[in-house]
Amino acid sequence: MNALYTLIYIVLVAMIMQNGEKIFGKMSNYVGPVAFLLLFTLSALIVGTLILGKPLMLYLSNKKKEAVFLFSQITTWLAVFTLIVLIIAILLK
Repeated sequence: MNALYTLIYIVLVAMIMQNGEKIFGKMSNYVGPVAFLLLFTLSALIVGTLILGKPLMLYLSNKKKEAVFLFSQITTWLAVFTLIVLIIAILLK
């Protein structure tokens, strides 16, 4: 589920970035780059938490096998989602 939540979050952020000029208008001052960097930083935090949060809690609770298994599952599903998106991108070009 964490990989799916990550995918959903990435799709939402990509939609905002794709339509940023329609939503916010043209930004010709420093606010645009600052907003982008803040969104980028927030995204790194959210995605990092979604991917590493639960495995890290399991690991620190001395459930190392479960932590490694969950992390490998999240990684595998993210790889599958990435391949699917790349295949769709190739088909749509």
